[in-house]
Amino acid sequence: MSSIRRLGKETPIRSYFQGPSRIGFFRSLSAVLAALLTSAGLWLHRPGGFAQASCLADNRAAANGAGAADRISPGTAWSDSLGDGFPDGARLESVVDRENFTRWFTFLAETQYYASAPEGRAEIQDCAALVRFAYRNALEAHSPGWRERAGLPYDPGFGEIAAHHYPFGPLREKLFRVRPGPLAPGDLEQGAFSEFADSATLLRYNTYLISRDLRAARPGDLLFFHQPVQHEPFHTMIFVGKSHYQPQGSDWIVYHTGDLSGHLGEVREVRAETLLEHPDGHWRPLLSNPNFLGVYRMEILR
Repeated sequence: MSSIRRLGKETPIRSYFQGPSRIGFFRSLSAVLAALLTSAGLWLHRPGGFAQASCLADNRAAANGAGAADRISPGTAWSDSLGDGFPDGARLESVVDRENFTRWFTFLAETQYYASAPEGRAEIQDCAALVRFAYRNALEAHSPGWRERAGLPYDPGFGEIAAHHYPFGPLREKLFRVRPGPLAPGDLEQGAFSEFADSATLLRYNTYLISRDLRAARPGDLLFFHQPVQHEPFHTMIFVGKSHYQPQGSDWIVYHTGDLSGHLGEVREVRAETLLEHPDGHWRPLLSNPNFLGVYRMEILR
């Protein structure tokens, strides 16, 4: 903002309100106020200015029924305190938000096995697509319209995420980082983030390692495998924990098989104890299996 110029030479303030000089004072005061408002307006509407981002969010919120939680200060949103390329504003800082996200994420992923809606069946063709679908929809505002489209078999009664809703967060529709490096100005516009991310990209830029011990897994964590002999070597599974559908067990895992010898794959669910005894040792989540890369947690929860 430009500096404020002095109103001529110093004069006792009462003289401005006495005699003919009153007109000159008010003219000068008006000119200064106009300059201040113009300068402020230029700053607020410059590229990246707060008003520009705020008005954009307000307009989108008005059009989509979003609330105040969807308006984010760019200064906060685009810091990168961990230096890993993922903006702080995209992370869910509160415990309640992280819990609500995890509940929705695991529920939506597991629902694709039990009662997938047409939208889910059309989109989910491999393991990464299942993650993307559940991730994006977990961040949505779960309005009556959304619930109808999702075709949920029942209302799970989960709370809403307060920080921001898709697609009104700092990353808008481009939820996934797709290249290495710390966060840089213009990353969102210059291709560092995308709506699409395959398993390798989820692993490298959107999650962080927790452990190679399956016992460290928590609901919402991802299990990664690397099978170098396959055409698409990276694969991921979602650790659900306690099932939203099954009455027993707290170690459920859901995943999409991907292409099966030229045929469309499918979503499957299995207990961890069953997976540990998989007939093909390359798919066992064990420390002794070099193809098991470990348990990873999503950056949004970091």
